[in-house]
Order: sequence, then structure tokens, then C-alpha cells
Amino acid sequence: LGSQYFRADLSTETVCRTSLESVSSGTSVNLERALTPTTRMGGHLVQGHVDATGHWLEAQPSGDGWVIRIAYPPELGRYFVEKGSVAVDGISLTIARLTDQWFEIAVIPQTWRTTNLSTRAPGAIVNLEVDIIAKYVERMLDPRQPPSPKREEGSLTLEQLQEWGY
Repeated sequence: LGSQYFRADLSTETVCRTSLESVSSGTSVNLERALTPTTRMGGHLVQGHVDATGHWLEAQPSGDGWVIRIAYPPELGRYFVEKGSVAVDGISLTIARLTDQWFEIAVIPQTWRTTNLSTRAPGAIVNLEVDIIAKYVERMLDPRQPPSPKREEGSLTLEQLQEWGY
């Protein structure tokens, strides 16, 4: 609609899973163009599908950057590992430290300056996206899931995945 803004519709699913319900006109959000098949893949696989929201606990300066602590809902904990991927408000980041209630991310100065992270304060609601590969592996290993037509029930094992390099 304009050179400095655009308008978008939100589905009920989006409103229920994200922080967008509490966003007002003029609030900064992070947008990133989609990856194309010809693009160099040098980072995390982020789809832009928010899994849940978390709460910004604190941000502390660390050298030239920042360390940010975010509380997450318990149901997402199984998808997090130290040095693993997480997207916070659409920004692909690496988990530097992890507990059963929160994780920390280290943010470089460029990311702090060019995203909305510098506008956040304790208590802010942030959007969280977990690693898609972890969700697929979980589904493949879950014995409660119906078998696919191409494989027999229980034919995929953790040992096979390890053998194949996963």
C-alpha cells in the first residue's frame, strides 16, 4: 500500500499462536524473504510458522552484543538443544544456554540494530519457531502415528537414523 508499510490479513490460527493480537499500528515486526531452491543454505531452516509464544525475561550486554533470556512453554522444550536452532520473532538464532524453563541466545550487534529485538523489554511476548527437522524426526519415531503406505509399522528406528547420519 505504501513505500513504508503494507497491510496483511491474519487467520484465526495466526492470532491464536502469535503475539500479533497485541500489536498496534506502527509496531515494528521482522520480515524475511523466503528461501529459494537456488539460494545458498548457510544457516537454520526457518519457515515463518510460529509454534507458540514465549516471554522475554531479560537482555544483558555482552561484549559488543547482547545475551537475551526467553522463557518458553513446556511443550516446546523437547525441540530445543544447546547450539540448536530457534527463531525468535522470525529471526533465526542459536541457543547458547538452555534450562527446562528458558533459553539464552547471543545476538551480534548487526542483528540487534536491524531487527526489533532492541525494542523489547522484560515481559514482552515473542514468537517462537522450533526446528522443523526435530518435529519431523519426532513424528517418524512416534509409534502412535499411523504408518505411511511405503513402510511397515515400527520399521524406522533410532539406530537406523544414527546409522544414516542423523
